[in-house]
Amino acid sequence: MLTTRDPLNAFLDLSAVPVASAATGPLAGLSLGVKDIFDVAGYVTGCGNPEKFAEGEPARATAPAVQKLLDAGARFAGKTQTEELAFSMLGQNVHFPHPVNPAAPGRVTGGSSSGSVAAVAGGLVDIATGSDTGGSVRIPAGFCGLIGLRTTQGRISLEGTMPLAPSFDTFGWFARDAATYAAVGGVMLGQDRHATPLTRPLSVDLLDELVQGALEAAEHRRLVGIVAGVTGSPTRLAPPTQTTDELYWCMRKLQAREAWAAHGAWITGREDRLGKATLDRFEFGKTVSDADVSSENARRDAFRAELRDMLSDDGFIVMPTAPCIAPKSDGTAEEFRDFRERAICMLCWSGLSGFPQITLPLGEIDGAPFGISLLGPPDTDRALIALGIEILTAAGRA
Repeated sequence: MLTTRDPLNAFLDLSAVPVASAATGPLAGLSLGVKDIFDVAGYVTGCGNPEKFAEGEPARATAPAVQKLLDAGARFAGKTQTEELAFSMLGQNVHFPHPVNPAAPGRVTGGSSSGSVAAVAGGLVDIATGSDTGGSVRIPAGFCGLIGLRTTQGRISLEGTMPLAPSFDTFGWFARDAATYAAVGGVMLGQDRHATPLTRPLSVDLLDELVQGALEAAEHRRLVGIVAGVTGSPTRLAPPTQTTDELYWCMRKLQAREAWAAHGAWITGREDRLGKATLDRFEFGKTVSDADVSSENARRDAFRAELRDMLSDDGFIVMPTAPCIAPKSDGTAEEFRDFRERAICMLCWSGLSGFPQITLPLGEIDGAPFGISLLGPPDTDRALIALGIEILTAAGRA
């Protein structure tokens, strides 16, 4: 049985296995936590499930994305907790003590990269890897007051990584300061293939209207003003042809169907050993038909093309990261479900398109972080990081 023993419940309590890293490089001297869906040579990849860990064998090789960080000088500090099979955005795995949100104690960290975000926000490591399928970097970063980038789909290798929904899965990372975040970006991303500067801020009313509560709405307006002070005021765009409800179900159906394809055979016969909420999400994937997949893929393709036209080469959307601050850790199942459904309506724009989205730790409500995001055209990942740092610097938050 895996356990967690650090004060934030961020790291898995595993026997140490030596992991080599370069003595020099752009990340030399920085410590690294690795989400437990990425292979690290000598360690079993447990994927947030004790039975999967017990059945597993130590990895023979380290995932190439993680190896890049080690080769750049980052020092492996341990494997971090993840939501069960990485299929949740709260950060409450039923098999482990829940990670603590250092920026807002008593509130969830967000997931599924829960241990990684807690470890970085709490100062246990300098860098930690995450993944973002439906929001698993953006939501934890937003809830814990960190920068978080969902990278362009397919830009960073996911070899040696547990798949959840392969057409949505992306690699990501956390760091406490902007300079470190950018340094990791330089290592992982290389140069953007998209050369046109991002100079045209945009907004979409239906995204802003998903913010929940008067305090959140007021804070989002304030943050838009901060961004506008650097980039100029956003131009309002007409909404896409697809409705919010259509995009929500498109994301839900395609993601769940792929998740069941990846894990259904292993789950079958072990249903009583998974958390109920996680199991429900996987089993929904069984109900998604081939006809559903065909129609929803057509909807996704149409949305991607329409969003690409909206952005053109120089545009980026200024939008909320999440509908609210992190829910309280002792929230009800109904409260958590309502949060998740509203959040998916925001998060699915990047997920369905595959375009990059960065969340910036600019806001605060009742002492809890509240982020704002920029969504750009494909392969503008480093441009978004640079623009985000410019905004944070102007606000005194870098």
